Amino acid sequence: MPAVHVEAVEKRFGSAVAVDGVSLDVADGRLVTLLGPSGCGKTTTLRMIAGLETADAGRISIGDRVVSDPAAGTFVPPERRQIGMVFQSYAIWPHMTVAANVAYPLEVRGEPRGRTRERVQSTLRLVEMERFAERPATALSGGQQQRVAIARALVFEPAVLLMDEPLSNLDAKLREQMRVELRALQQRLGITTVYVTHDQEEAMVLSDLIAVMDAGRLQQVAAPERIYLRPATRSVAAFFGMPNLLDAKVRDVRPADADSVVAHVEGHGWEGWVSAPRDIDAGDVVTVLVRAEAVQVSRARLAGGDGIGWSGTVRQTFFRGSRRMLTVQVGERVLNVDAPFDAVAAPGEAVWLRVDAARAWVLRR
Repeated sequence: MPAVHVEAVEKRFGSAVAVDGVSLDVADGRLVTLLGPSGCGKTTTLRMIAGLETADAGRISIGDRVVSDPAAGTFVPPERRQIGMVFQSYAIWPHMTVAANVAYPLEVRGEPRGRTRERVQSTLRLVEMERFAERPATALSGGQQQRVAIARALVFEPAVLLMDEPLSNLDAKLREQMRVELRALQQRLGITTVYVTHDQEEAMVLSDLIAVMDAGRLQQVAAPERIYLRPATRSVAAFFGMPNLLDAKVRDVRPADADSVVAHVEGHGWEGWVSAPRDIDAGDVVTVLVRAEAVQVSRARLAGGDGIGWSGTVRQTFFRGSRRMLTVQVGERVLNVDAPFDAVAAPGEAVWLRVDAARAWVLRR
């Protein structure tokens, strides 16, 4: 399967800049997710790759073929880009059967009936929908409609699969199931895929790489674990979960490994050691990221090696099944703590909090 290359692409709607100089490489056979809040430009970027929107500047290539280059007057229409598209609304034809919906892309391309029948059967088998072939599309559940939409996008063997929030209309449990199924299918087929979502967990489950967007610009492109644990910017850090973002100043730095250092930082009423990028220096004013689940909580003072410790008072507790969320007053601010479900801490109770240096990360201001 060919790769997708997006180079310095821009899109404006009147005076509003929707996409501002985005560059992105999607390697052959990989799944890259465009992630960000509503209005950040992720769907517009996807639609420019599909040819459903025209770029104002930049270049888009699929494999070795340039499909969009406004400066050179190049624009290949969507039907000639060899892309399959799955929309948020599924766009299933209600008056057709499942088989007829999946067959439609082949019919408009003039494929022979025998070939169309074979491809429809094999593609429905791929998404485990072959026994519903003659069922009316209106008699399907949301998850089944989503499978039909995927089958329709795959049936003509596209070079690239584009997916625009395809799971957003499903209930929470089915969504979790379909994430796993989608990832398994994409890996089995080895199809180059660009996926759009605003759901952080969905992006982490599905992706080889996540491209975080904000205000039309790419903030960071990295593997899910790195995006979550070592974000490049405050906006990337804040987009995932309920992080604690603490203002601090770097007092000292010592080597750690090829990728990071350990920094001694001082905040308002606290100090300690945290992990940091190698370009951090003593005297830098920074933000320290502490994920809620990285914080240990105890009635007794917690000892350990390098890290940060705080004393505080529990304000609220929220039981969430497998976990318990606490808010703890520490001086003038409140810290979020994602603790085990059996953590015993009542509102008003004094507790000790601690995070190891390896689980806290410095962000440049």
